[in-house]
Amino acid sequence: MRKLPILFIFILFSTIHSISQTGQILNPDQVVTTEHTVTVKGNKIPYKAIAGTLPVYGDSGKIIAGVFFTYYERSDIKDRSARPLIISFNGGPGTSSVWMEMGYTGPRLVNVDDEGYPVQPYGIKENPYSLVDMADIVYVDPVNTGYSRITGNTPTSKFFGVNADIKYLAEWLSTFVTRYSRWTSPKYLIGESYGTNRVSGLALELQNRQWMFLNGVVLVSPTILGVERTGPVDMASRLPYYAATAWYHKMLPADLQSKDLTDVLPEVENFTINELIPAITRGGSLEDDKRKAIAAKMSRYSGLKENVIIQRNLNIPSQFFWKELLRDKGYSVGRLDSRYLGIDKQDAGDTVDYNAELVSWNHTFSPAMNYYLHDELNYKTDLKYYMFGPVSPWDRSNDHTGENLRLAMAENPFMHVMVQSGYFDGACDYFNAKYNMWQLDPGGKMKQRISFKGYRSGHMMYLRKQDLETSTNDLRDFILKTLPKPGQPAQYNKTF
Repeated sequence: MRKLPILFIFILFSTIHSISQTGQILNPDQVVTTEHTVTVKGNKIPYKAIAGTLPVYGDSGKIIAGVFFTYYERSDIKDRSARPLIISFNGGPGTSSVWMEMGYTGPRLVNVDDEGYPVQPYGIKENPYSLVDMADIVYVDPVNTGYSRITGNTPTSKFFGVNADIKYLAEWLSTFVTRYSRWTSPKYLIGESYGTNRVSGLALELQNRQWMFLNGVVLVSPTILGVERTGPVDMASRLPYYAATAWYHKMLPADLQSKDLTDVLPEVENFTINELIPAITRGGSLEDDKRKAIAAKMSRYSGLKENVIIQRNLNIPSQFFWKELLRDKGYSVGRLDSRYLGIDKQDAGDTVDYNAELVSWNHTFSPAMNYYLHDELNYKTDLKYYMFGPVSPWDRSNDHTGENLRLAMAENPFMHVMVQSGYFDGACDYFNAKYNMWQLDPGGKMKQRISFKGYRSGHMMYLRKQDLETSTNDLRDFILKTLPKPGQPAQYNKTF
């Protein structure tokens, strides 16, 4: 066999190495650093952005995956021991952290109008409400989202499940915090949608397995967090969201429509708790006149016809509501944000053809994120950026994430929780978020450490400009209020 010339071997090796760095083969431990500025609240803030991957290590110490992240660190801060670190996740499961990075707290925003609808040309702009002035932020893309990938033949069961997800991400965060010397910093987890399961579980896993304690957890548009709600509670608890959506589309009676949304909703919530749940509980034993009276009130609050509600035994599924509310006007409403309108092939039927809001958001975020990583953060790869990655089958068994969060709070007197919900979110509705809060602390002993904030938008409430400003101010206040004073001990004070 003829020997290859040394120069040819060098060129071949260099080519293979280049493909592994910039092609479709993941390097699980590689970052790119760039320098930037952003003007926040009138002040010019210098920061560096670190984009890349850190390894996930298996039980034997072998690298089993590379998790992609973007980390924003204010560059004129010398001592980070008291500077907050925000660790941000989105949900799905199977979606990257693009949404909150490019729509909420990061230094760059997608181009949208003031209500959150896409505009062209696609691109990005400065975020004048970013939290990078007061905190450093890392956005984490779990395995098979963004540019994160499994290496070798590691089974997907190591990653794709409620508890597997929490376990490996806690290990990864320990690596990250060590790598970037953030052990002394106050730490906050923020998760959106399924990301609320993730951060609720991580709060306890980090505390008990990685010995990493948090100051706060923020739940943006939370799921049910494994908190049990079936039968009458499940059926009835959708009504306050229906009322909010009907109010937005001006489908309520004139006396309700003339009120502000936040004046209408407490009335609907009281009816739901005190009348609707007991009525549904009665089932077939409910007297006809009482059934009709309940249906009349549901009609008043939901914008749906009374006979439709009676036909469905006082149980209106969300899918049907999205189809029915504006059926006579030729539109359906969005799932994740019911301000958005859809056009179905036919007005008949019980379900909508597509999620109008999600199509709109993909329209906005996908081109912007791909441009941003490649052109501004200088991260070069031919890997596909997974807005929604392949993570099926996902093991949803043994989801006790709500209980995990409760226990983490009980164990750690410093930990506080804030819930942020959009009133027009039909997937993770605001009233069920309140129900979570009530059940997480059934004895009421920690209620001073749990707060709720509602906004006049949907699942991604930050896409509406007014809510972006309000919600980021709420985050700022939450962080400032939960930073302990120097020397303050983490302990409960006896009140007896």
